[in-house]
Amino acid sequence: MKRIVILGAGPTGLGAAYQLNELGYRNWSLYEKNDYIGGLSTSFIDAKGFTWDIGGHIIFSKIERFNKLVDELLGDDCLSHQRESWIWLKDTFIRYPFQNNFHFLPRDIVLDCISGLVKNLGHQNSYRNFEEWIHHQFGEGIAKYFMIPYNEKVWATPLKMLGFNWIGDRVSVIDINKIMRSIIYQSNDSDWGPNNTFRYPLYGGTGDLFNRFMPYIKDNLFLKKDVFKVDPQKKVICFHDGEQASYDILISTIPLNELVNSLTEKPEAITKAAEELLWAGGLIVGIGINKPCPSKKNWMYFPQGDSPFYRVTYLSNYSPNLTPAGDYFSFLAETSYSKFKTVSKDAIIEETIQGLIKSKLLDEEDRKKIVSTYLIDIKYSYPVPFMNRDNVLKLIQTYLRDNAIYSRGRFGGWKYEVGNMDHSVMQGIEVVDKILLGKEEQIYSA
Repeated sequence: MKRIVILGAGPTGLGAAYQLNELGYRNWSLYEKNDYIGGLSTSFIDAKGFTWDIGGHIIFSKIERFNKLVDELLGDDCLSHQRESWIWLKDTFIRYPFQNNFHFLPRDIVLDCISGLVKNLGHQNSYRNFEEWIHHQFGEGIAKYFMIPYNEKVWATPLKMLGFNWIGDRVSVIDINKIMRSIIYQSNDSDWGPNNTFRYPLYGGTGDLFNRFMPYIKDNLFLKKDVFKVDPQKKVICFHDGEQASYDILISTIPLNELVNSLTEKPEAITKAAEELLWAGGLIVGIGINKPCPSKKNWMYFPQGDSPFYRVTYLSNYSPNLTPAGDYFSFLAETSYSKFKTVSKDAIIEETIQGLIKSKLLDEEDRKKIVSTYLIDIKYSYPVPFMNRDNVLKLIQTYLRDNAIYSRGRFGGWKYEVGNMDHSVMQGIEVVDKILLGKEEQIYSA
């Protein structure tokens, strides 16, 4: 048996480890830099008894194999929800997606959106980047009021630097008949998207799903092992604590740029390619409040510039076990930052509270009912699908593969469109199937 080493015990590393165990493979080890598993899907419990996820994570998938795995791991400890997602704009909430529900906004906005759509009818304008794609698909009105400002907040990167080949079912494109029907009948249209129904663990937040991998991996798991150097010729990993691990095949789920930087020897072209990678970090703010939850909403989008966050989740609506016993509820607010956009970590909690008040999710008098605040700073939140991304990934991944290294996962593979929890777990499973069984991967390609 060749020795297989996995770096990172997030969803992808756990998926790979699980599959190695399922196939009866024994010569493998899983190394994680933190003292916990789950990666970006970890959950934390604060001193007041509130549970916090690293962002608004939910469980949904079209992948039958993943859904069966969730059933196996969670069993009956799982809740199902019908999505209630909303958009805050011009002092009111409308249903998501914006392009199917803007008719509930003031008439001047409705006119701008319809005019933009009509002007676009029959036009075959070319587009070169994500910003131009938005204008081409939605017209000036929808672009102006929602698509441009919201995406600028999410990506924290100039939209002209993003490509558009990643979009797929990540963005609801225009269905003019559906839009006109909604306007004429003044109806809500909120069923779009693969996550219109979703699941969530009954206990322990999203992290509970990944903690349940532990029985399958614990004998091969090593925590607090932060990678320092990887020698691809000698096939040796050096950790910051001075220990080393040899491998025949390496499955890496750490950020791709950090993996490349750790390589002791690599061509200059690979170094330069990794320097092109763009990403956004995230400041995740939890607000725990001592009063009954006033809403059944799940999450809300915020395109306007009067709040720092792009999304806020009523996290406590996902499970009754995410707050202390009694009349409590919790918000989880997400704000992106990058080298193009700075955000004050010291000020973000107060700015978040102010944003919640401006959006009428809290009253000023609710400040005294805030019993817990929690801040998570995530260096890597969104892998940005920049213009030359696919060429960069092909160059790097080919080099790595030629050196028996497979880099997969949300940031290991650096493809946002296949970076959800289900995609990430399946990337780990499928790369093991590729290595051991010769099966072609379905989720990830580079």
